[in-house]
Amino acid sequence: YQRRVHGTDPVPKVSLLMSAASAPSTTAAASSTTATPSTAAPPASDTHPNVVCSVCGKPSSLQCPTCTKLGLPPTYFCGRECFTANWAVHKSTHLTPQDIATLMVQTPAVVNYWDGAHPWTQHYRFSGPLRAGRVGPRRPVPAHIIRPSYAETGEVTGEREAKSIGRIDVKTPEEIERMRVVCRLAREVLDLAAAALRPGITTDEIDAIVHQACIDRNSYPSPLNYSGFPKSVCTSVNEVICHGIPDSRPLENGDIVNIDVTLYHNGVHGDLNETYCVGDVDPASRLLVDTTREALSRAIAICRPGTLYREVGPVISRVVNSKGFSVVRSYCGHGIGSLFHTLPNIPHYSGNKAVGVMAPGHVFTIEPMINAGTWQDKLWGDDWTATTIDGKRSAQFEHTILITETGHEVLTARLPTSP
Repeated sequence: YQRRVHGTDPVPKVSLLMSAASAPSTTAAASSTTATPSTAAPPASDTHPNVVCSVCGKPSSLQCPTCTKLGLPPTYFCGRECFTANWAVHKSTHLTPQDIATLMVQTPAVVNYWDGAHPWTQHYRFSGPLRAGRVGPRRPVPAHIIRPSYAETGEVTGEREAKSIGRIDVKTPEEIERMRVVCRLAREVLDLAAAALRPGITTDEIDAIVHQACIDRNSYPSPLNYSGFPKSVCTSVNEVICHGIPDSRPLENGDIVNIDVTLYHNGVHGDLNETYCVGDVDPASRLLVDTTREALSRAIAICRPGTLYREVGPVISRVVNSKGFSVVRSYCGHGIGSLFHTLPNIPHYSGNKAVGVMAPGHVFTIEPMINAGTWQDKLWGDDWTATTIDGKRSAQFEHTILITETGHEVLTARLPTSP
């Protein structure tokens, strides 16, 4: 959502659309991706104050020179020994534009999931085995439900205006109480959707459950018509990172699926998501899901007055990198309240330059997206569904968090009855 609404990425990322004229030569690309730690001479850390190691969190004394050479976001290490020990995992992030183009070309040709569904699929090369299904019509919302400003037009100008002001909202006690209510309702809706998961159910059926549960709680499903999004929930299956559109594809035994629920109730939004295993899921996918859940938990643990927002990313990266996974850099956590997405922007990776300090009354989401392979994403032709560039699986978890005078409160916390 952040990338779509604000026109540019909230955090730096490598361009996936570099022209042939501006792209590095094949020889240069090959040499950069096969470089070894022993041949690198990373700069000293005094040029990177207040930056910590992406692996262990100690003060940084080295920066990966290959990341710098390829124009990738910086990755830091506490020393040469740490750099060398983690090189085998870290080097997988060194994808050049030609590497990415090669991945796309090598992907098998498309077989449409159903005939005539999406014209864009005729020549689109998917990165993995998942295919788009039929997207049903938008579900109606009764007239008595209070709607956000974008519900009819799809325009989210209020978010752009808020970002231009550059100020993080401090919620009043009354606003905080409303946030508690909507977040509790959002948790209830997510739990209902999760309880319905089984092999054979379609994500469009999950959308129907979420939509009706929102209406039953006198709430508007926030994703519906947000910048034109056609459904009431995001369902992201297997290699889909985020913003998957519910459709006619039945979930299969062994799938993983993220359900991202947001409600608008009494003038404020509440946002959360979890990734679930459908039937018998392979151990590698379960490890990915468990690691993502742990990364979010560790990040929430540092949330308190005085914590810098840029400190969230290194905590997540340490957990994720230790398991050989990668952190998606294209999407971030965000402030939330009367607006679905607002300041602060909260990147989930090390070396980010997020602005701001946590203070009592701040309400925001942390929602790391973790890939089994490289962190880069590509967008389906529906202009919403973001998938991994290499077709490997991705998982995500999200909570809405309030900063209190003494620490934090997880407004979307799991209930004793949560599945």
